[in-house]
Amino acid sequence: MKLLGREPAAWLALIAVAVKLAAAFGLDVTDGQQATINAVAAAAMGVIIAAVAHDGVGAAIIGLAQAGLALALGFGLDWTADRQAVVMAAVTVVVGMWDRTQVTAPIPATAAPSPKRVA
Repeated sequence: MKLLGREPAAWLALIAVAVKLAAAFGLDVTDGQQATINAVAAAAMGVIIAAVAHDGVGAAIIGLAQAGLALALGFGLDWTADRQAVVMAAVTVVVGMWDRTQVTAPIPATAAPSPKRVA
């Protein structure tokens, strides 16, 4: 994990401070939008950490998609709850199909043993 070193939380704090500094010096964002930007940054960090650790990347990607959708809604995307649900369902299915190609079963695939006949 050389990209983030040993302090991913410090990188997240840096992003949060950068957003607050930008808002203090002219970036026109509300408190809610700042919180949403930080949530997306945290979700993105989760994806990076999951990818580096080779653990749970699919779940992290779905979380990032949810955070991204929340960010878009926070900045004015006008989607109904139904449309949001359909998009998130599609993301979940696509990630699930991708995850399926990334997982190796701990037990090799073999033919099921035939049942014993009792005479």
